[in-house]
Amino acid sequence: MDQTNVVENELPADAATTPSAYVPPFQLTKGQPPPFAHNGGRSYMMLDRDGDAGTAAATEAAFAQVAEGTGDEVIELLETAPPGPIQTKWGLGFREYDECMAYIHENNIEAPEGGLALPLRYTVHEDPTYSIVSSNALWRDPARKAEADAVRRYERNHGRRCLYFPQILRDARRMEEYHPGLSANSPECMDRLGVALAHLESKCRNFYDAHEVERVFYLEIEKLLLDFFPGATDALVYNHDVFNKDYTGDRTEDQDNKDPGVNRGYANLVHNDLNDNSGRVRCRELLTQNLRNFGRTQHYTEAEADAKMSRRFMSINLAKPMETVGQNPFVLCAWPSFADQPYITNYRIYDDRVGETTRFTYRPDHEWYWIPQQKATEVSMLKCYDSVTDGSVSRWSFHTACVDPTAPADAPCRKNVVVRSFVFF
Repeated sequence: MDQTNVVENELPADAATTPSAYVPPFQLTKGQPPPFAHNGGRSYMMLDRDGDAGTAAATEAAFAQVAEGTGDEVIELLETAPPGPIQTKWGLGFREYDECMAYIHENNIEAPEGGLALPLRYTVHEDPTYSIVSSNALWRDPARKAEADAVRRYERNHGRRCLYFPQILRDARRMEEYHPGLSANSPECMDRLGVALAHLESKCRNFYDAHEVERVFYLEIEKLLLDFFPGATDALVYNHDVFNKDYTGDRTEDQDNKDPGVNRGYANLVHNDLNDNSGRVRCRELLTQNLRNFGRTQHYTEAEADAKMSRRFMSINLAKPMETVGQNPFVLCAWPSFADQPYITNYRIYDDRVGETTRFTYRPDHEWYWIPQQKATEVSMLKCYDSVTDGSVSRWSFHTACVDPTAPADAPCRKNVVVRSFVFF
C-alpha cells in the first residue's frame, strides 16, 4: 500500500467524521518529504465514529497488520543474513551493541573532546506501525485473549526490526564550539537545533510522589519555561514519567490518580513523542477536554482554543535527573541534521484517542548531543513539536537512551523525571 496517498483514497465507505471531531489539516515543514503514514498522513480523528476519536479504525488497521504479518520480511532478512555487519541502504548496521562497538574501535571512529563514539539503535522498517497501550481495554478483556496475544507478539517484533549503527555524541555543554555564538542555554538554541539546556534547583523532595511532583515540580517547570522563552504568554505541564531501573518500590501506573508509576526500562530506540498531527491534536484535547491532563485543569471553548492555537505554540519535553547520571544517559539529535528526512509514524491506540509518535532511520551525519555526568540541577530540553512550518525554526528533535561504554561497571543507572509541556506565544 502507498503510505502517502491522498486521504480520500483511504477513507472507508462507512467512515463518518462527526462535526465536533478536531481534524487538523496535514502540514509539512518547508522542504520536508511526506512521512511514512496512513490516512494520507492525516490524524485518525478524521475516521471518528460517534465520538470514538478514530480508535475503532486504528484498532482495525492494527489487527490487519497483525494478520498480514507486516514487517515479517524485514525480520527474516535481518535474522537470516550472514554473521557480521548488515549492509542497509543507510549504512552498515549491527544486530548487537557489542558488535557495533567493536566496529567503532576497529575503524578508529573517534568523538571530539567530551563526546562519545558509540552504537545507537534505529529502526530499519519504513512502514507505519501500531501500538495498543497498556491501559487499553483489550488487555483486560478475557474474551479477546487470542487477539491480545497476537497483538503482543506483533508489538514485540517492532524491536526485531532494529539495528545498531555507529554514531558520535557531542557534549552539549560545548555547543559554542560546534555552533559559534550559540549558547546551549538559550532560546535561540531551541529555535535552531530543537534542543537546549536549562538550570533548575527544585524544591521537590520526592519525585516518586506523583502528587508532590504535580504540586511543586510542575509549577517550577512552567516558570522555567516562561523565563526561558521571551514572548511566551503561558505554559502548561500536563504529565510526567519517572525512570529508575533499580527502584524497589511500587511501580504501578494509576492514570485515574495521575500517577505514572516508575519505568524500569529506558527507551533505547531513536524516536520523537509527537508529529505534525499529534502535536496539534494533543494540544487541542488538553485545552478543550482536559484529557489525561495531570496538571492545571483546562477549560477552553472550541473558539478559545482556535484563537490560542492560531498563534505559535510548542511542545517541549524536559528531563531532570534526581542525582548525577552514571549510566543510560538521555541523548538528543539536532533538527538541521534531519530536517529533510521523512519520519515513520507509530500510532498509539488508547480507548479514547490515537496518539502518534515517530521513528527515524539512520543517517551517519545525524548531529547528536549528550550531557556527560548530567547533574541534578541540569535540565535537558527537547522540542517535540512547533507550530511554525515555514522552515525558519526547528520543528522537533528526536532522542533516545544509550549505554555509555566509558562508564564504570557499577555506575548507577539514570534516575530522572521527564515532564511534557506546551508553551504558548
